[in-house]
Amino acid sequence: MYMYDLIMKKRDGNVLSEKEIREMVSEYVEGNIPDYQMSAMLMAIYFKGMNSQETFVLTDAMAHSGDIVDLSAIQGIKIDKHSTGGVGDKTTLIISPIVASYGVKVAKMSGRGLGHTGGTIDKLEAIPNMKTTLTQKEFFDVVNKAGFSVIGQSGNLAPCDKKLYALRDVTATVDSIPLIASSIMSKKLAAGSDCILLDVKTGSGAFMKTLDGSIELSKAMVDIGERSGKRTVALITDMDIPLGNNIGNSLEVIEAVDVLLGKGAKDLTDVCIELSANMLYLAQKGDLDKCRQMAIDAIKNKSAYEYLKKMVSLQGGDISVIENTDNFEKSKIIYEVKSTESGYISKMNTQQIGLCSSHLGAGRMTKDSPIDYSAGIILSKKVGDYVNKGDVLAKFYTNDENCINSVEQNYIKALQFSEDKPKEEKLVLARIEKDNITKF
Repeated sequence: MYMYDLIMKKRDGNVLSEKEIREMVSEYVEGNIPDYQMSAMLMAIYFKGMNSQETFVLTDAMAHSGDIVDLSAIQGIKIDKHSTGGVGDKTTLIISPIVASYGVKVAKMSGRGLGHTGGTIDKLEAIPNMKTTLTQKEFFDVVNKAGFSVIGQSGNLAPCDKKLYALRDVTATVDSIPLIASSIMSKKLAAGSDCILLDVKTGSGAFMKTLDGSIELSKAMVDIGERSGKRTVALITDMDIPLGNNIGNSLEVIEAVDVLLGKGAKDLTDVCIELSANMLYLAQKGDLDKCRQMAIDAIKNKSAYEYLKKMVSLQGGDISVIENTDNFEKSKIIYEVKSTESGYISKMNTQQIGLCSSHLGAGRMTKDSPIDYSAGIILSKKVGDYVNKGDVLAKFYTNDENCINSVEQNYIKALQFSEDKPKEEKLVLARIEKDNITKF
C-alpha cells in the first residue's frame, strides 16, 4: 500500500476499499505513515467526504485499533449513552440511575471537560472521595451491584482516534461528518455495550449549530451502530439555552439530585425523561409511551435516587453530600449579576455562558488546568423570562474575586433582550432511528 496513491484517490473523489482503509489505519497506528501524509488524507476526506460504507469501515478499523471491552461479566442488557457536549448537561447523572432501577445496566466511560463544555468525570469528582479510576473487576462489580458505573476513560481504547483527533485539531479538519461520526462511534463500539443512545446537541452551545447538520451527523452514527449489530437511536436536543439552571461541577451534581428528588428544573427533567425512555426502549422494556411512564415513576418513587446513592457509595464517594447537598463545599464568593435593561430575554449565547463558568474556575482551558469544583453559575433568568432593570440574572460562585468584573461583562454580552416574548422552542427537535427520521 502506498499512502501517496490513497491520498490522490480520495483527493479525486474516489471510494477507498475496505482493505485500503483497514491497512491505512493499521499502518498509521504502527507509526509507518507520517503525520503529514495522514493530514493530507484528512483534508481530502474533509473536502470529498466518505460514503456510508467507507465511514463504517473507518470506524470499525479505528475501534479495533486497540482494546475492545468485553462486558459479558455484567449481567443483563448493557446500554451506553453519548452526548456531543453542551452547557449544563448533567444528564448522565440522572438517566443512568433511572434506567438502572429497571435492571438495564450502564457501564459508562466518560471524559473530562474542556473549553465551554463540562465533563461528567469532573462533576463526579466534585463528590468528596469519589473514585473514577477503577480496575476492570471493580468497574464490573459496581455495575452488577448498583446497575451503573461511570469511570474515566481507561485502557487502550481506539488509539487511532486519539492520534487522528490530535491531527484534526491542528489541521482545521474537525468539522467533517465522516470524521466526527467515526471518532465518536469508534469509542462507543470499543466500549462493548449492546445498545447505544446518542444525544446530539444542536444550537449556540453545541458543536453542531444547525438542525440539518445535527440530523446528518445522527444518521451517520446510527448507521454505523446498526451495521455493527448494536441497536442505536439518536435524539437531537436543544442547546441554544443552557440545560437546567446550574453550570459548574458540584452545582450540577446538586441539580441532578434535585431532579431525582422530583424538584428539578422542568427543561432538564423533561429532557432526561425522554433520554431515559429511549434507553429503556432500546433495552426492549416496552414502547416509548410505556418507557416514558417508567422514567417518570422512577423519579416519583425515588428509586432512581436510591440507585445514585448506591453507585456513589460503592465508588467511595461521600454519600452525605447526596443525602444533603448543603454539605458540598461552597465558594467563598457569591456574586449577583444584575440586569442593565428591561425586557424579555430573547437569546442566550450558550457557548459564551459556558466559558463564563470556566473563567470563574469551573472549567479548564487546557487539559492539564486545575478546576475549582465549587465554582460556576446558577441562572436566575433564562430565555422567555421578563426582566426588570436591576433584577438578578444569575449568581456567580467563585473563589477568585479578580475575575468577576470581566466575566460579568461577558455574561451580560451573552444575553439579548426584546420587547416581545420569544416563541418557546422545543427541547427535543428530532429522533433518528434506523430508516426513520421524526422531526418534532
